[in-house]
Amino acid sequence: MDIIKEGVQHVTGLRLNLRLVQSEDADYIFRLRTDPAFNTHLSAVNGTADDQRRWIENYKVREARGEELYYIIERLDGVRCGTVRLYDISAGSFTWGSWILDSNKPRKAALESAVLSFSIGFDELSLERGLVAVNIGNDRAEAFYRRLGMIETHRSAHEIFFVYPRAKFEADRAGYRAILGEVTGE
Repeated sequence: MDIIKEGVQHVTGLRLNLRLVQSEDADYIFRLRTDPAFNTHLSAVNGTADDQRRWIENYKVREARGEELYYIIERLDGVRCGTVRLYDISAGSFTWGSWILDSNKPRKAALESAVLSFSIGFDELSLERGLVAVNIGNDRAEAFYRRLGMIETHRSAHEIFFVYPRAKFEADRAGYRAILGEVTGE
């Protein structure tokens, strides 16, 4: 399935852009993922920035097949401030994760990056469910997901699993836009 179309390559919001990851982003991603200030709740990273670059090259194959979309989150001035990924893309759902925001993020970056990336899954890919797993103990992320209205489906010893229905996102979109300061006209 080839889903790479213009609407998923680059998305612009009020304060942020999402653009697909390139191999040139490997050093940034490696630094972000190995920084103790940001990696407490991430899977462990082994290797080097060159290993990250090779991972991105392999990811680009999955991207071309429409299985995964990995984004760099940037401020409108082009300064990188995070990552987010849609993966395990299937006929009805996607998994949302690899979400990291660094200290360069602007105000309201958490909500805006979430709205932009879920819009890709729901609007551009026409999928019905976003799936999210959060490590137990990542209280800030868990609280954020609950505020968005995600529904807890189950738990393991280490993670809490949520589903985010497209209908819930669509029902709340105007409210998110108002919080972000968009003029909606809706």
